[in-house]
Amino acid sequence: MTPIDLRQFQPDVIVVGAGNAALSAAISAQENGARPLIVEAAPFEERGGNSHYTGGAFRFAYDGVDDLLEICPAMAEEDLTQIDFGTYTEEQYFDDMFELTQFRTDPELCEILVRSSKETAKWVAQQGVKMWPGLGRQAYKVDGKFRFWGGLALHISGGGPEMLAALYARAEVLGIPVAYETPAVELLRDGDRVTGVAVMSKGERVELRAGAVVLACGGFESNPEMRARYLGPGWDLAKVRGTRFNMGAGLRMALAIGARSHGNWSGCHSVAWDVNAPPFGDLAIGDQFQKHNYPYGILVNAKGERYVNEGANFHSHTYAKYGGEILKQPGMFAWQVFDDKTRHLLRGEYRIRRVTKVESDTIDGLAEQLDGVDTEAFLRMVRDFNAACRTDTPFDPNVRDGRRTEGLAIDKTNWANPIDTPPFHAYHVTTGITFTFGGLKVTTDTAVESEFGAPIAGLYAAGEIVGGLFVHNYASGTGLMSGATFGRIAGRNAARHAQVADTETRATA
Repeated sequence: MTPIDLRQFQPDVIVVGAGNAALSAAISAQENGARPLIVEAAPFEERGGNSHYTGGAFRFAYDGVDDLLEICPAMAEEDLTQIDFGTYTEEQYFDDMFELTQFRTDPELCEILVRSSKETAKWVAQQGVKMWPGLGRQAYKVDGKFRFWGGLALHISGGGPEMLAALYARAEVLGIPVAYETPAVELLRDGDRVTGVAVMSKGERVELRAGAVVLACGGFESNPEMRARYLGPGWDLAKVRGTRFNMGAGLRMALAIGARSHGNWSGCHSVAWDVNAPPFGDLAIGDQFQKHNYPYGILVNAKGERYVNEGANFHSHTYAKYGGEILKQPGMFAWQVFDDKTRHLLRGEYRIRRVTKVESDTIDGLAEQLDGVDTEAFLRMVRDFNAACRTDTPFDPNVRDGRRTEGLAIDKTNWANPIDTPPFHAYHVTTGITFTFGGLKVTTDTAVESEFGAPIAGLYAAGEIVGGLFVHNYASGTGLMSGATFGRIAGRNAARHAQVADTETRATA
């Protein structure tokens, strides 16, 4: 890694952040004739923001296997006769976004996300990012054939780390410099135009000038004070699923110059996370502290009670909402309980060495090991749950099978199997926050708007710092897609703005 002399380098576009959205913006700016510079608060070893901690789900619209082959040509060499990819049309994508956000998603941004998604997937693949069918994660083998559900046919091979490796390699080929351990602290202006960023480098404040700035440095999920202020009491105690560097600095800088806030500032993406995970994401473990297969078991709190409908939908439509429900439970923890019938459906995250797990050949023996749980209440709940399961409906993990309970205070509406086959096993979880939903208001060109609705000249934003797309809930794979889609748009428009600004400067010189 060659050190950058920030005082000598003269970029056209400065990109703040170094994850998926930021790299997409920088690469796009370079493609559109600009000279970008990336400034990143983290050291080289921790670069990549939250993108490093994602499993690689990538949600885009497709009409069939031919669309998938355009993005992943290597699939043609495999036997596809035993895989039913189905479709995930733009209409299905819109339906999911509207349903999950209770029709509160920003309609203009949502339309760009959905209608650009397939083209974005192609562009990302052109940057060297490899994708492959998500067998075992989004498709189970039933009656000898895999059937995809939930709209996530292709995953990024190797997840976030491999995506970042490919994008960084592409940036290096293009000659895009990255300044690490260089946090941005202030946006610079000339009148009402943003003209650069002040950063801290080696203990000194350095003012970097450029024709445009792209903020792609995430939300405020790493900041306990901001979590408590905006998300509410108790959120300061949540574990952070990803990077420790998303402290809300980009948001504060933008709001300080009059940027308009937008979206669900009291909402966030949060998941079931191992109770003994560290306070922030572990680079060696990545996303494996997550526990997403609860639809095939039951969720139990300290009172020995179920507290949500585990089978309301596929996990990819509920996991980012149900994580926050754990924080509302006594002691801010829960247990995920399974029996042996569904053990084969559990993903690899349930089998890592650093997992908080108990197991027993009897349900009574399991109950005694559930730390913090009312044993007698738990056993009564399991008996009632088992009796309420409608076993006359076939179990099918690839569809919302309607195998439900009847007569419970909270019925499970799909995948309801009695907990009756030993060995029994349970996993101790708490809330792990991924990113915050509130952010900046941007135009369809990703220009940051002022409090009065006009674009702030020279300032663009992409990724998790943008507000409005996600409200109340989130569909798996839309985060990476949003970052790449709007990062690409931001880089392109920042490059164009920088070129116009340069022309105007030369004309007045």
